[in-house]
Amino acid sequence: MELRQLRYFVTLAEELHFGRAAAREHIVQSALSQQVRRLERELGVRLLERSTHHVELTGPGAAFLVEARQILAQVDRAAAVARSTAQSSLALRVGVIDAACSSMPQILQDVQAKYPDLVIHQVEVGVPEQLQQLKDGRLDVGIGRAAFAPPEVASELFRLDPLGVLVPDGHRFTTMESVPVPTLAEEPLLLAADEQAPEFNQFVVELCRSVGFTPTVYEGTVESIRAAADLVSQGRCLYCVPSSCAAALPGTVWRPLVEPVAYYPWSILWRSLDHRDPVHAVVTCAQELSRTLGWLPTTPLVDRDS
Repeated sequence: MELRQLRYFVTLAEELHFGRAAAREHIVQSALSQQVRRLERELGVRLLERSTHHVELTGPGAAFLVEARQILAQVDRAAAVARSTAQSSLALRVGVIDAACSSMPQILQDVQAKYPDLVIHQVEVGVPEQLQQLKDGRLDVGIGRAAFAPPEVASELFRLDPLGVLVPDGHRFTTMESVPVPTLAEEPLLLAADEQAPEFNQFVVELCRSVGFTPTVYEGTVESIRAAADLVSQGRCLYCVPSSCAAALPGTVWRPLVEPVAYYPWSILWRSLDHRDPVHAVVTCAQELSRTLGWLPTTPLVDRDS
């Protein structure tokens, strides 16, 4: 039994006229009659009574019509679900850390070139919330340090970003090409809101402790790098930030940290069981950019977790 036989039968049962039914199905009348007769042979029952000028349903035909309509309706629903799923696969919700950070916009630009019809929704959210939203399906891709990623979230390290410090214009560090980490002991350091970026705060504090001091933490927190830059420009504090997040922040100067040189690890994050092409494209584009731009240096690193 074929779906087209069911469809031809239903159309004929509705029209009760071979000519009109054939016209609706855009086939010749003889082909319609042949398919309906074949259906009757396969079922072993007579569905229609035919005469030269008259067609009517038999009892079995009327009963079969009800079921045939339900089958065709279910097939239509299945097709609609498939189309809807295909359309939704052309949308991607991507978590970003901060509007000031350049890595993900660069990656998404390449992804969009590969998938011109892909609709990308960027959601600015911290890593802890990204991990939660990835787990429950509200995000498809994220970015951040993957040290605390749960088993449900896969990661791919693509950038080891030189860590530096934002200082206000005119600060003594602006005359230096680089800032030794131990000199930060003399300055108040601003940290991000802990619920927003605990993994970054931990990285900075551990870096300071690795050279023998616990930083003096500025009393107050911020939820964005631009807000941090505002406090720095006022001379209230300094702020450690990776190089990719330090461009064009008014009233501040960025200097790389040395003794030791530190690299902040950026990873692409996604659900381990999500194998859709657009998700894979984000990972692939991150890897390609990393190779092209040399984002994974080979020198000894303070932290290289993925």
